[in-house]
Amino acid sequence: MVARIITGKSIRGVLSYNENKVADSAAALLLISGFPCVAGRLSFKRKLERFQKLTRQNEMTKTNAVHISLNFSKDDILEAGDLKRIAIDYMRRIGFGDQPFLVYQHFDAPHPHIHIATVNIADGGKRIETHNIGRNQSEKARKEIEIEYGLIIAENQRKDVADMLSQVNLEKAIYGKAATKAAISGIVQEVTGSYKFTSLPELNAVLRQFNVLADRGSESSAMYKNKGLVYSLLDEKGNKVGVPIKASTLYGSPTIKNLEKKFIPNDIGRKPYGLRLKHLLDKALSTARSAEELKAQLQAQGIRILLRENAQGQIYGVTFIDNATRVVFNGSDLGKTYSAKAFLERLPAGTLEDRIVPEGQSGPAKPVLPDTGIPDKEKKYPACDQPVVEKLIDMLLSAASEPTQADPFRRKKKRRLLS
Repeated sequence: MVARIITGKSIRGVLSYNENKVADSAAALLLISGFPCVAGRLSFKRKLERFQKLTRQNEMTKTNAVHISLNFSKDDILEAGDLKRIAIDYMRRIGFGDQPFLVYQHFDAPHPHIHIATVNIADGGKRIETHNIGRNQSEKARKEIEIEYGLIIAENQRKDVADMLSQVNLEKAIYGKAATKAAISGIVQEVTGSYKFTSLPELNAVLRQFNVLADRGSESSAMYKNKGLVYSLLDEKGNKVGVPIKASTLYGSPTIKNLEKKFIPNDIGRKPYGLRLKHLLDKALSTARSAEELKAQLQAQGIRILLRENAQGQIYGVTFIDNATRVVFNGSDLGKTYSAKAFLERLPAGTLEDRIVPEGQSGPAKPVLPDTGIPDKEKKYPACDQPVVEKLIDMLLSAASEPTQADPFRRKKKRRLLS
């Protein structure tokens, strides 16, 4: 666990930052402590007034806002209840247990993390000392909590957290531009280590963004029956090129056996990020007036959508990739309104009308996808993907978008906190 504590002069700024995240479904109010009513009934005004009631009791102390973030390793499996208990325990250990505070779970990074908003003025006007709190109380609390909750030790995590806080930094592999094995190894290592997928098709949905395919061969092949796996480079039309590389020879040995070990933990770990994804999909679907506008809105948030077709051209499934938080969901896993049929019905008029196959018709009315311009007859899909064919709605996203809100951890010392 890595803890960061920032003190400032504007509790309104701290609240605004977190509440704006909630409004964008990039965060959720996880816990309230020391407030007179339940969280669902607390308006922004009432939250602010609760803190200001304390700060007014000591107007000599100008630096009275406290903003804490607790960052956990991507390998820490933490449910909402665990995060609540850790937050309460941490605040008690650093001397803020009796203070009112709000805990927000953020979903804008691929690792679990929470933000805590409070003030350092206690009831009666006494100031809670925060000088060296990070080095002393917080560091002691962090070490104790890591042991008691079985968390990844911060000393082994700090570089990992720094990497996770950065945007996706992957480039598409291009055949002939780099050694095949080195190109595949780098992409596979990053994707299997940071994305949360629960099946091989979901993994391939991500890998295809970077021109890589995890291939088991046809169901009748010896490789498939023996649970073998190779990785291949793809060209821009989805054709396999170059010599396939055995999974067992790549760094980390991303074989079928080892990938399957990730499916259950990934399913648990990706659940909190479904809220952000559903919100952004709903927002784009309700405001976009055309396919281009829908694509632009989702691309700005790092979201890619794949439609799955059978050999007859009938759409039967949809997969959503959120590159900002590095999660993959089949539509039905998000809920009934995100299944293929329901999702298609919610698309802007004219978006995919030529892709919906009428009953009794053997194939799509028009073979050209509006966003790629590549006719179906020119597409050659790997045999292992038949009869399933993945069709793109939006353009390839190689990286998540830059955050639209200021990073609270990058403010200059003399600036107002999160203002």
